[in-house]
Amino acid sequence: MKVTQEYYLASNLILLMTPLYIVIGILVVLVLVAIVIYNGLVTSRMRVKEGWSDIEVQMKRRFDLIPNLVNTVKGSANFETSTLEKVIQARSAAMQGGTPAQIGKADLALTGALGGFFALAESYPDLKSNANFMSLQSELADTENKMQAARRFYNSVVTEYNTKIQTVPTNIFAKLFSFTEEEFFELGADESAAKNPVEVKF
Repeated sequence: MKVTQEYYLASNLILLMTPLYIVIGILVVLVLVAIVIYNGLVTSRMRVKEGWSDIEVQMKRRFDLIPNLVNTVKGSANFETSTLEKVIQARSAAMQGGTPAQIGKADLALTGALGGFFALAESYPDLKSNANFMSLQSELADTENKMQAARRFYNSVVTEYNTKIQTVPTNIFAKLFSFTEEEFFELGADESAAKNPVEVKF
């Protein structure tokens, strides 16, 4: 009789505890899902920062090359100062920073100024035989190519990140933890400069 009573009490206790175990199990699963989603958002955001860092490295490299290029050209007689001034001004504007959209607009202006610069330089034969100029020209061409690759990578990871924070269920956690959309690195309305980088080879 005592065994039966103890068995009855144990059975009732198990029945009472079962819903609690189910609730705890659901909560554990939800917490694990939240951790996975949060970590995924953090990883995507870090990839965006990494992509932007790559762009900044290439931009700095180009900024550092331009003064050397300008100084080399200044040695050529009668080289148009207005063209040099446009390049210098565009470089200064691009160095001001800002949002990716603002930097993209300034970068487009710098790309245009460099395009005019190299188009004019073609009419100066002494520059074509200047080893320093040719070396800087080659480095700038390499930097332009790396800039395009960095831009494509950055825009790709921004697309991935922005998609995550707009789709269910990650958008819920994105709002909860203040994840916001990132801007693309667009070069402005005229995307031809992006598709056709400045030609710097004679």
